[in-house]
Amino acid sequence: MSLIACTIRLGLISALALAATPAWSQPENLPAPVEALVDQGLTVHERFEAPDGLTGYAASAQGQPVAIYVTESGQHAIVGNLVDAEGNNLSSKPLDEFVKGPQNAAVWQRLEDSHWILDGSSDAPRTVYVFTDPNCPYCKRFWDAARPWIEAGDVQLHHIMVGVLKSDSPAKAATLLGADDPVAAFTAHNRGDEVAPSAQPADIEQQVQDNNTLMRELGLRGTPAIVYRQDGKLDVAQGMPDEEKMRAVMGSPCP
Repeated sequence: MSLIACTIRLGLISALALAATPAWSQPENLPAPVEALVDQGLTVHERFEAPDGLTGYAASAQGQPVAIYVTESGQHAIVGNLVDAEGNNLSSKPLDEFVKGPQNAAVWQRLEDSHWILDGSSDAPRTVYVFTDPNCPYCKRFWDAARPWIEAGDVQLHHIMVGVLKSDSPAKAATLLGADDPVAAFTAHNRGDEVAPSAQPADIEQQVQDNNTLMRELGLRGTPAIVYRQDGKLDVAQGMPDEEKMRAVMGSPCP
């Protein structure tokens, strides 16, 4: 097994990053040990300064950030975090700047470019993306629990409509997306109105399929699947959040 394969534990956020990793311009003239790691599948994002004659490289493998430190001779490399005498992780900052930050931005852009229904004011300062199936009872519970933040104007939810739970879910999702007033139709649905599936133009049906594909590529399972920012980083909640998780998703205590 290669060194890279041994160091990777691909979690949910890594799956998000992998699905939206932008094209990188790899630094030129890489030392031989780093080139060997590139041949194993590693992607080098940027070179950075490191102490004691080391040269650092911010890299990733299958979406997972990896730090590499090359010795002064250029003939040997160490893969892993560099720690100082106080136990501070010196690898965190360059990995956040050169790997995680661009990955998070790419994921967020894919979510923004998906097909969603706005819930709340477009001027609300906090945006949260929710993969929502019309047949999901927990999606309705989340919609209801979010009312205080929505009504206070603190949060806007972007409901990415998917059809994954039942055979008629895609048709119901397409009906909501294709409604004359999707916001009103979605609100009525969450207040108890049944969605009567109706034939929609091919482009609307494709929007649901595109959303389904995005959900799958991001490694999300089940609804609601919620993607939000916390401390400048992306986080995920799957299923109906408990009270503590709800505060994290919404970014504040209940108004």
